[in-house]
Amino acid sequence: MPCVPYLIALAVLVIELTPAHFIYTGPFLTAVPALAAVTLGPRGTTAAAVLALAISVATATYNGAWGTLQVYSNFLALALVSVAGFITSRAMQERRQKELDQVRRIAVAAQEVVLRPVPARLGPLRAGSLCLAAGTGARVGGDLYEAVQTRYGVRMIVGDVRGKGLSAVRAVAVALGAFREAVHYEDDLVEVMNRCAAALRREVAVPGAFGQEVLLEGFTTALIAQVPDEPVVQLVNRGHPPPLLLHRGRAAPLTPGLPSPPLGLEDLVTDLPEKPETYPFTPGDRLLLYTDGVIEARNRDGEFFALREAVEEMGVGPAPPEFLEQLHQALNRHTGDDLADDVAMILVDRFDCLPQSPPGESEAG
Repeated sequence: MPCVPYLIALAVLVIELTPAHFIYTGPFLTAVPALAAVTLGPRGTTAAAVLALAISVATATYNGAWGTLQVYSNFLALALVSVAGFITSRAMQERRQKELDQVRRIAVAAQEVVLRPVPARLGPLRAGSLCLAAGTGARVGGDLYEAVQTRYGVRMIVGDVRGKGLSAVRAVAVALGAFREAVHYEDDLVEVMNRCAAALRREVAVPGAFGQEVLLEGFTTALIAQVPDEPVVQLVNRGHPPPLLLHRGRAAPLTPGLPSPPLGLEDLVTDLPEKPETYPFTPGDRLLLYTDGVIEARNRDGEFFALREAVEEMGVGPAPPEFLEQLHQALNRHTGDDLADDVAMILVDRFDCLPQSPPGESEAG
């Protein structure tokens, strides 16, 4: 559709510069800015009007039609339609922008009801969280995250529901509800993941809860992490991007030894992990959990965002909230402030929380 005004202008130019110029092309040329006002916006309408005017001047000169009433009538009609088209296009653009801003505010409010910021202090961890909506639309995404301090340690989840809209929000609420309940009662981290998967299966089984596309192709990637009192982190990964562990200035992905399918695709495999995988997580280390919107962010050349290099460059100096904000700015610079997918991240720092003796008191005392 955006090409139609220019195709019409090209057709008029061909007719006027050939023996077929006896065909009256004034109405066709006048339609160029009118059609541009519907499909191209104010700037496109202006460009189409200038193009139509240039063609009208060039063809009138080529055919020696200056001084005729027909030429001046064409110019007058073209000017009136161009002005009207620009005004109409500007009004339509402003109206669409207001509607989009309103829908975005509603979408953000709905997402904030389901997601909540991670506490700044969780047991032996300093934490921060960040959730960014994609800039290409106003539909609520399916990213989820949560961090809870339990008797088993600090437990965190990061996940991504396939799709957007109300069905994605519903799935996010179901998965988070199951996680928030299970983390306090299930000592087995794998069983916590299984509880989330079972809750999603029950929700899908409700008639009319999800559309046919979700029923056929819906799934949820999820990563659950547990940080106990010991200097380790335990992970259960179901098809989610591996977290990054920053240790002594080097960032390394904690890739699972046995890849597992996302939640909802358990029927594709026969064996699922029976226990979490354990990795060292010592004081001074930094752990980043994120969704695929971070590593799949592209610039204009189609290059992916180099998350590992960005994490190593920022190091462990900034506190978690400041670190995530700097990472947000790096993402914006890479994508030109145009995220194609939602982003959710949790950053935690491990520190030594052993109590120290008061000044002047010996260890023996």
